[in-house]
Amino acid sequence: MIAQLWESITIPPLNQNPPKPHPYPHMPNTLSLLDKPISSSTYASILESCNNPSLGKQVHAHTFKTGFFGQEFVDTKLLQVYGKFGCLDDADLLFDKMTLRNLYAWTAMLSLYVDNGLFEEAFSLFEKLQFEDVLLDFFVFPVILKICGGLGNVEIGRQLHGILIKYQFVSNIYVGNALIDMYGKCGSLDDAKKVLETMLKKDRVSWNAVVTACATNGKVYEALSFFERMSLFENSKPNLVSWSAVIGAFSKNGYDEEAIEMLFRMVREGIEPNAQTLASVLPACARLQKLRLGKEFHGYITRRSFMSNPVAVNGLIDVYRRCGDMTSAFHLFSKFSVKNVVSCNTMIVGYCENGNVSKAQELFDQMGIMTIKKDIISWNTMLSGYVNNSLFNEALNLFKHILMEDGIEPDSFTLGSALTACADTASLRLGREIHSQAIVRGLQSNTFVGGALVEMFCKCQDLTAAQNAFNEVSERDTATWNALISGFARCNQIENMQHLLRKMKEDGFEPNAHTWNGIIAGHVENDLHDRAIMLFSEMQTSTMRPDIYTIGIILPACSRSATIERGKQVHAHSIRCGYDTDVYIGAALVDMYAKCGSIQHALLANNRISDPNLVSHNAMLTAYAMHGHGEDGIVLFRRIIANGFRPDHVTFLSALSSCVHVGSIEMAQELFCLMQQYDVKPTIKHYTCMIDLLSRAGQLNEAYELIKRVPMEADSVTWGALLGGCVLHGNVELGQIAAERLIALEPNNTGNYVLLANLYAYAEKWSDVARTRQKIKDSGMFKNPGCSWIQDRDDIHVFIAYDKSHEKTEDIYATLDKLTLHMKTFAL
Repeated sequence: MIAQLWESITIPPLNQNPPKPHPYPHMPNTLSLLDKPISSSTYASILESCNNPSLGKQVHAHTFKTGFFGQEFVDTKLLQVYGKFGCLDDADLLFDKMTLRNLYAWTAMLSLYVDNGLFEEAFSLFEKLQFEDVLLDFFVFPVILKICGGLGNVEIGRQLHGILIKYQFVSNIYVGNALIDMYGKCGSLDDAKKVLETMLKKDRVSWNAVVTACATNGKVYEALSFFERMSLFENSKPNLVSWSAVIGAFSKNGYDEEAIEMLFRMVREGIEPNAQTLASVLPACARLQKLRLGKEFHGYITRRSFMSNPVAVNGLIDVYRRCGDMTSAFHLFSKFSVKNVVSCNTMIVGYCENGNVSKAQELFDQMGIMTIKKDIISWNTMLSGYVNNSLFNEALNLFKHILMEDGIEPDSFTLGSALTACADTASLRLGREIHSQAIVRGLQSNTFVGGALVEMFCKCQDLTAAQNAFNEVSERDTATWNALISGFARCNQIENMQHLLRKMKEDGFEPNAHTWNGIIAGHVENDLHDRAIMLFSEMQTSTMRPDIYTIGIILPACSRSATIERGKQVHAHSIRCGYDTDVYIGAALVDMYAKCGSIQHALLANNRISDPNLVSHNAMLTAYAMHGHGEDGIVLFRRIIANGFRPDHVTFLSALSSCVHVGSIEMAQELFCLMQQYDVKPTIKHYTCMIDLLSRAGQLNEAYELIKRVPMEADSVTWGALLGGCVLHGNVELGQIAAERLIALEPNNTGNYVLLANLYAYAEKWSDVARTRQKIKDSGMFKNPGCSWIQDRDDIHVFIAYDKSHEKTEDIYATLDKLTLHMKTFAL
């Protein structure tokens, strides 16, 4: 029969040409069946074995010739074929022309809408079905329940549940499974679990449905509990679907270690993961930054020929980019990845996160050449990449392009990133323009945009506008309050803190660690270091424990007040919390100990860092330079290069300072050559180090010539370095030139005149010494005296020479007299 119909479609009568090979070789070419009559069952057999939509369309055309079009049974079979191959337009056309529609036809059409995600259209069709003279049967309800799940409409789902109970369809296992699935998708997990418990007969699909329902609603351990119960029933042992649901739930909800452990357990149980299972666990591997494990997954995916799966490939790219291995990420992207907007966006994020913004920009520009249309995520990714890499001008220029781009509508993330760029460049005028853009788009009340507006206005010192922007936010949250409180703290409005904290609590939000961090950071930025340290101590004794960011904020306060004991207390807290091995906390500890005078403690803190990077190496290099350990600094610099780190301007500046301390002109010249090799443009600070080194070595003329060749204006530090060398080596002529330039730059700095007077004294030009000192006196200038301080427990006592301002001055001098007498007695 199949051959008969096929020949009647493809071969015209009396065709004298040889027959062409059949496109469907599994169908026999039997010309002898041409004369046999065709029936509905013939069409049914052909359509049920149809595995190609074009064959279905040819059969459809043949029904017109034979007069079978319009017959309910044949039309329904045709409709099911169109549904099978997702031919929505053809199915719609056929369904509209059907004069007789049975329940199977309605079900096929409903299923097609559901499969294409057209839940609203499917529900409208179901409403029409209710007015038809068609008796509903159990098999249509799983499809209708899928519609409820797709719409997230649990109320209609419950009404259907009542109908199913009334007509006793609820006992059907397929209907029960569909009910569990519907309740899970609608977020009514308790109802889903009740359906499972009341089912007289359960199969593996039933258990998988409730496991998936728990997983979808974030109840990962409930999902695991049902998964374990499955194992107790022989006919319902967990299969690949069960395992994948639990693994996916753990990964999606941030239980990364658990997700990976479940995958290993699955393999131990003898079940091999498919591409989808691996794709679900790859984000967990990426977040944990387990590069070695990611490479193992890569190998497994390659061996199992899953590299054709775009989700798995994109997952691997994400692992590599989060682990900073952009070379491997690019290899996958260029060789295996489907070039679409998702894969391009992932690569752009990776480049930006790893500081290679030029590569990100290059790929962003190439998307147009690859005929890949950039979406708003592409633009936002590039914009935030500029902001996160402190390329604020580039970010603001890109934002202007976004506003002019056809088909791209800026969203809350676009405006938020642009406002961050305005905040960090103090661009108040542009920030106000973006505020206007937000108002036009109705986004000024958005929580994210509102918080960014508050931060921008605070950083631009416009607290009134910040308060107004805060008031416009319709649904304030803790982050919005933190932005306002942090902004006021940074603007030194410390007296308003208690009032704002009270208002925050009245608004229903409790201050968290970020709130405290913002307030402490405000104190540190306004040089209120003692008060910042006191707040840290208060935080330690409260229920709100300091986090890793608190440690990072408070350590600079300890270093700036040179209170090593308090710094050690903070260090001890970081050790208890396991923060001291973090690279950024470790670098801050190195900096703190170096500035507090203990290079030994700095080195110990540096050695505790688990994964050193350039930041931590720079901190240790700076510490060596600060303490005059030039040789150690040069050794460390060479090690940094040998370990494959790319030195930046900070690295070179510290290394040059080390050269100054050891007096190595040759090494400093080598560093200047290396700066060109690493594309690091020397700043005035780098040149000043070189000038200081030449001046100390007595090569004053070379130092002066270098100043004249410097491509930027020399500052007071540069001329001061030359003057210091002239004083040291007694070069009065050059010293006078340096002093004149220095005094022109800093006319009110007494120290410059003192240096010049010392130079004259060295050359025994006493009249010039007297004239310089008289000028200091006539101008009313005085030299700021040096000071010393002593830390006694939590108090710091500051002294200058002949100081009598301390409250215990009499006791101090009395003790000093006793010590002097005691020393004189022993000297005798």
